[in-house]
Amino acid sequence: MKIVMVGQGAFGQKHLDGLKNIDGVEVVSLAGGRAESVEAVAKKYGIPHWTSKLDEALARPGVEAAILTSPTQVHADQAVQVMKAGKHVQIEIPIADSLGDAKRILEAQKQTGKIAMAGHTRRFNPSHQWVHNKIKAGELKLQHLVVQTFFFRRKNINLEGKPRSWTDHLLWHHACHTVDLFQYQTGETASHVQALEGPKHLELKIALDMSIGMKVPSGACCTLALSFNNDGPQGTFFRYICDNGTYIARYDDLFDGKDNKIDLSGVAVSMNGIELQDREFVAAIRERREPKSSVQQVFPAMQTLDRLERSLG
Repeated sequence: MKIVMVGQGAFGQKHLDGLKNIDGVEVVSLAGGRAESVEAVAKKYGIPHWTSKLDEALARPGVEAAILTSPTQVHADQAVQVMKAGKHVQIEIPIADSLGDAKRILEAQKQTGKIAMAGHTRRFNPSHQWVHNKIKAGELKLQHLVVQTFFFRRKNINLEGKPRSWTDHLLWHHACHTVDLFQYQTGETASHVQALEGPKHLELKIALDMSIGMKVPSGACCTLALSFNNDGPQGTFFRYICDNGTYIARYDDLFDGKDNKIDLSGVAVSMNGIELQDREFVAAIRERREPKSSVQQVFPAMQTLDRLERSLG
């Protein structure tokens, strides 16, 4: 299977690392921004073709699919372009930063019949899969999901500490992980939502602090605190408070409420959530089926984010 990678940044490289472990997959082109950076990453991973033009990459012989790790603001346009070119697409989270753009992607998927998958990694992390399996088996019932998403990002830089050409967003990007996960784990759409934001940064023009609350009809709650002002441990940490135990997920690792590590070795074929996400994308294409975390399945999260944004006033 020949794939185009779009975006040469930190997340694009995470996908390239994961794809190396999947049999029968070849990244034949890298499409990105700054020419020197694109070339360097292409050479690092042995990708034979690199370009700044998406249409050129998609036109390479035998290309079946593309993975978008480009700036959020161009996700919708690029996703539609990929599908109209007859290729399947995986779009890194978030698929868009507005409900209108998310609708455009969903409409293009329905029109073309191509697979459109969202890169909602939390659905694939072994830690969250373990909890999900327990909930589905009736062994756990979620009472309260408490989440901290903390970064120190007062300047417009990426995970590698390099300048970004676009501005990140607490609500449409970082909160998207938790909004989708909460609705996925409960199997319900939030019936009550509320959001508060702190003062906007003078240069970035976005709030660097945010508080979100959600509740689903069955009664389970979610409390999410987000900050780009946290000068301390970085990342997102999930505390599942259930009727039968408490569990803390730190990316691909899981601990109980007393910080004892839980063995996840039997959950999936890999301990890497991004690799598992890419395996699902490849498998869905090969098996001609809808993938877990298809654009259609994650669309309710985009609707909830839109409601949260409107609740900010």
